[in-house]
Amino acid sequence: MSALRWELADQPRVQGSLFDEPVFEREPGRGEYRGMEFLHVRSHRIINEVRNAPFGFRWTINAYRGCSHACTYCFARPTHTYLGLDADRDFERRIVVKVNAVSLLKAELEPRRWPGDLIAMGTNTDPYQRSEGKYRLTRGIVEVLTERVNPFSILTKSTLVLRDLALLTEAAQRTDVRVNLSIGTLDEAVWRATEPGTPHPLRRVKALEKLNDAGVPCGVLIGPVLPGLSDAAEQVEAVVDASVAAGARSISTVLLHLRPGVKEVFLGRLAGTHPHLVADYEKRYRNRVNLSGADQAALATQVREMVRARGGVAAERDDPRHLTGHSPDEAEVRVGVRHRVAGVEWDQLSLL
Repeated sequence: MSALRWELADQPRVQGSLFDEPVFEREPGRGEYRGMEFLHVRSHRIINEVRNAPFGFRWTINAYRGCSHACTYCFARPTHTYLGLDADRDFERRIVVKVNAVSLLKAELEPRRWPGDLIAMGTNTDPYQRSEGKYRLTRGIVEVLTERVNPFSILTKSTLVLRDLALLTEAAQRTDVRVNLSIGTLDEAVWRATEPGTPHPLRRVKALEKLNDAGVPCGVLIGPVLPGLSDAAEQVEAVVDASVAAGARSISTVLLHLRPGVKEVFLGRLAGTHPHLVADYEKRYRNRVNLSGADQAALATQVREMVRARGGVAAERDDPRHLTGHSPDEAEVRVGVRHRVAGVEWDQLSLL
C-alpha cells in the first residue's frame, strides 16, 4: 500500500525500506489537545496520484491521517489499521502527522517536473481538523500552492478554514481555487451523535457565506445523508435553504457509504444513540457498501429540485465543476503554453 511510506521523523532514511515498522515519534496532546496523541512521520512524497478518479482531480494531498472530527461514518477509518492502529478510537485520537509535508511539496512542485495540475485536499481526512491548529501544515501547503500559482480544491467540515481567509482570497485571485463545506444536516441531535468533533453545522454555513463574500468560491456537499437519521425531506430542505441563502456556488449530495471496518464502528455507535435503527441498517447494508442506485438517484433528484426551486446551482457529486470550479475541458492546457511561476518560466507540456 503506497500510503505506508513513512519513517521515524528524527531518524535518517534507510534505502530500500518504506518505513521502520512499527516505530513513530510520539507526542502526547496537551492543553486543548489533551487525550490525543500525535505520531510524527516523514513521508517519502506528499502529492498522491488517484488513477481513474471520476471527480475532476487526479492529484491529492493529505497531511494528516486519522481525524479528530470523529465522524462515526468516516470512510477513511480503515486506513488506520494499515499502521497497526484501530479504526475506532485510535482513528480519532492518534493522529498521524506528516511533518515534512510542506518541504516535500516545495520540492515536488519544482516547475521543470510538475505540470501544474489541480491538487485536491480533504479527499481522505479533513485538512482543517483540530491538529491543523497545532501544526499549520495545511496553511503551509496553501502558501506554497499560492506562491506557485497552482490550482487547488479543499473539502472540509471545519470553520478553521476561516483562519486562512486572507490567504485563500489571495490564492483565488491568482489561480483556480475551490472550497466545499461538507454539511450533512442541521439537526443538532443527529450532528452530536454522528459528528461529535466537528464545528456546529450553522457555523459551517456562516463560513460558507464568509468565503464567498471574500471571493473564495465555495459550495456545499450535503452528505453523507443518513437513512432514518437525516434523510427526511424537511431535514434535507433545511440544509438546502441555508446553503442557497449563504451563496453556495453549487450544491451536491451523497448517501451514506459503509465499507467494512467503518460499518462496525458506525453500527456500534448507532446502538448507543439510536438502537431502534440498528436492525434496519444491518438489513439495508447487508453485503453492500452503498444503497441501491435507485435510492441514490432519488436523493440526487430531490436535492436537485430543491436547489433549483430556490435559484441555486445543483451539481452531481462527480461533476468536476463542483469539486474544482471548472469543467474538464477548461482544465486542459495546450502543449507549449508558457508559464511564469515564482519567477521561473517553463514549457508546460500537459494538464490532466
